[in-house]
Amino acid sequence: MVVVTGGTGYIGSHTVVELLQAGYQVTILDDLSNSNIEVLDAIEELTGVRPEFFEVDLSDAAATASVFEQIGSEADSTIHFAAKKAVGESVQDPLLYYRNNLFSLVNVLEEMKKHDIRNFVFSSSCTVYGQPDVCPVTEATPRKEAESPYGNTKSMAEDIIRDASPVEHFNSISLRYFNPIGAHASGKIGELPVGIPNNLVPYVTQTAAGIRETLTVHGNDYPTADGTCIRDYIHVVDLAKAHLQALKRIEDGRMDSAYEVFNVGTGNGYSVLDVVNGFEEATGIKVNYRIGPRRAGDITQVWADTSLANEALNWKAELGLKEALSSSWNWEQNYRKQNA
Repeated sequence: MVVVTGGTGYIGSHTVVELLQAGYQVTILDDLSNSNIEVLDAIEELTGVRPEFFEVDLSDAAATASVFEQIGSEADSTIHFAAKKAVGESVQDPLLYYRNNLFSLVNVLEEMKKHDIRNFVFSSSCTVYGQPDVCPVTEATPRKEAESPYGNTKSMAEDIIRDASPVEHFNSISLRYFNPIGAHASGKIGELPVGIPNNLVPYVTQTAAGIRETLTVHGNDYPTADGTCIRDYIHVVDLAKAHLQALKRIEDGRMDSAYEVFNVGTGNGYSVLDVVNGFEEATGIKVNYRIGPRRAGDITQVWADTSLANEALNWKAELGLKEALSSSWNWEQNYRKQNA
């Protein structure tokens, strides 16, 4: 059985669907701070299975221990998504991020040790590279000082897992995500941030849907072709499948060491305006946007070299930017229709 923390969230819910469809038993732990309990209904509708669910704040050690006592010895693996993830918010409230993202990780690892759960897949981030000197980045690219407290929590978390894994006999893989976008092809699950979106694509779709009046592009004076930041945008379904491949690598005993790291992206860099224009081309809908000042914590550009994940995980991104943006719009329309 796989424990999925943050399993009702955006990436977590898509991964739960892939796990269930692959025959895994899943238990979700989530505090619902940035997700909705109704996601369980959608997961059940898509897979025919309703995963076991516990509402819990994993930064609370006692509450975490109580839940793992109830799960007992059934679990053999954990996929850890539960974390706060907004760069701007982390700059404004760093203690919230350090407390939530690091305490929850340590608490989960402590309970895994106590209950002899040895397989661990961690939701890391390309933010650990900071502003790289050269793109694309490989797993050997030196990590730089983080540009935000959020990015720093990912670097610190990787260090915690790296140090603990050989000592505690964990088999751990950190997946360094680039920028997840898109939604399930069914339109039943997708990215639904609570409040004002911090990520680009949900802000684009909410602006197109009339929920937001204007999309602000944070800076157009970066040293890039059109002056806007460049990122590697990966379809969330491709990203979800990478977690299955990481778990299989652990289960099959193919790891080269107790702790491994893989980049999970497409290998392509797109600017903010590429995404806005791509959305307009994919949907035929104009996006009302304006150019605003740069945002604290943002880097100029980063995209992935994914050759290691392609080879070692037998995984490769298959869905492109147009498919991701179309699916995001399909999800947005579907959600608004159901909640009109």
